[in-house]
Amino acid sequence: MSGEILLAREGDIATLTLSNPGKLNALGLGSWKRLGEAMRELDADKRLRCIVIRGAGDKAFAAGADISEFETTRNNAKSGKKYGAVLEATMGALARCRHPIVAMIHGVCVGGGLEVVSQCDLRICGTSSRFGIPIKNLGLVVGYGEMKGLIDLVGRAVALEILLEGRVIGAEEAKDKGLVNRVVPDDKVEEEAMSAARRIAEGAPLTARWHKKFARRLASPRPPTKTERDEAYACYDTEDFRIGVKAFLAKQKPQFKGK
Repeated sequence: MSGEILLAREGDIATLTLSNPGKLNALGLGSWKRLGEAMRELDADKRLRCIVIRGAGDKAFAAGADISEFETTRNNAKSGKKYGAVLEATMGALARCRHPIVAMIHGVCVGGGLEVVSQCDLRICGTSSRFGIPIKNLGLVVGYGEMKGLIDLVGRAVALEILLEGRVIGAEEAKDKGLVNRVVPDDKVEEEAMSAARRIAEGAPLTARWHKKFARRLASPRPPTKTERDEAYACYDTEDFRIGVKAFLAKQKPQFKGK
């Protein structure tokens, strides 16, 4: 299987690198599996406060799935369903991760790469970055579990525009459509993404996790229950709340514990 997923940690920030530089970091079936496994491992690590996902080098975030594998891994409905189950499990692991996720986007971000990015919480790219899902040219479809993140991010109309036309668009149009939060000079992408990750990590981690949970819950048309609404007040019983208020009044930087 082509490509690999590299994991590095620096304090309370983890960085996952999609690495297959010879193929613009395209993901083989093994890499899709490993990405899902890595996300589940990181989700369980309560010491973490932020995850950064990037592609190896500065030419691409990821060019989606490795098409050269399709003759053996995705060549009929039965094998396509198995492949799709792996993809959906990985997208689910990204979507359900308790920790904030920052996408550091250099260069090309298409197909499955854009699907990964759509599951991140903050997306920062360079001015030369390119985005799209030109899957119509392969005669394939984006499954329900893959499409959900894109629709949740940009809405049904823009998602269908991306899928039906199959255009590859520039960074500014991507920002206009809501695919990315921030466009910076190409040589500043890593600096800005890591600065964003550090800003997140400096905040109260329980607060970040609750905000992610509440935002995900509010995507459902079903109104929150009384129990769910009451969870918004649990923060007042945390040690981090007391640390934050005390630090604010003392004009000091809070040192949160995640408790």
